[in-house]
Amino acid sequence: MNTPTKKQTELLNFIVEFTEKNDYCPSYREIMHAMHLSSVSAVAEHIENCVTAGFLKKTPKSARSLEVILPETHEETVELFREKIAQLESAGADDSKITTLTEAAKILELEL
Repeated sequence: MNTPTKKQTELLNFIVEFTEKNDYCPSYREIMHAMHLSSVSAVAEHIENCVTAGFLKKTPKSARSLEVILPETHEETVELFREKIAQLESAGADDSKITTLTEAAKILELEL
């Protein structure tokens, strides 16, 4: 998944905070005022960009249906990879095993 831009992050944070506070999603007009945008169409464009990038999900023909999609962190998997690499290093394993695990982590897009 891509990283959201500064404006997208601002939009996503506002939607999350508003929804947590009110138990429903903000309207486009509420987003427009909160983000100091000039028009509702500007909000629609930002939302469509977030949907296309995979940061937001919305239900067609449904008001206040925005859902922020949080990135998966895979913290447990990353920790398991780190532990196994540390075990191999302390056991004096050959570099090919460590390299294989490191390459597998890269394929899975895990940040060790």
